Amino acid sequence: MRAILIVSHGSRSPKTKEEIKVLVQILGCRLPNDIIEFAFLEIEHPSIPEGLDQCVSKGATEIVVALNFLNAGRHVNEDIPAIVSAAQAKYPQIKISITQPIGQHPQIPDLFIDLINNA
Repeated sequence: MRAILIVSHGSRSPKTKEEIKVLVQILGCRLPNDIIEFAFLEIEHPSIPEGLDQCVSKGATEIVVALNFLNAGRHVNEDIPAIVSAAQAKYPQIKISITQPIGQHPQIPDLFIDLINNA
């Protein structure tokens, strides 16, 4: 069973966590056969290790860590891969992969054009 773990930076603003919960609900409706969870790198909970544990406890045999980060940087290039590597050692029977940051998706320019045209 595949699990998707949406990973965001984390914020002190309660609105941020609510926005992530809404995204997870939408993804759950669109991907009904997958486990959909969320986690934060810092500040907020669940942490990434806690989110990975939740996915495993729900029966995941594969986890896709979906990076809700716009661009590459220290967190994307170093911090999150280190956390995922530790989880992979903890759960060697589970395949864990990490997506690229969303800013590298080919549809991002179109998204920006839509936002600009509707500003």
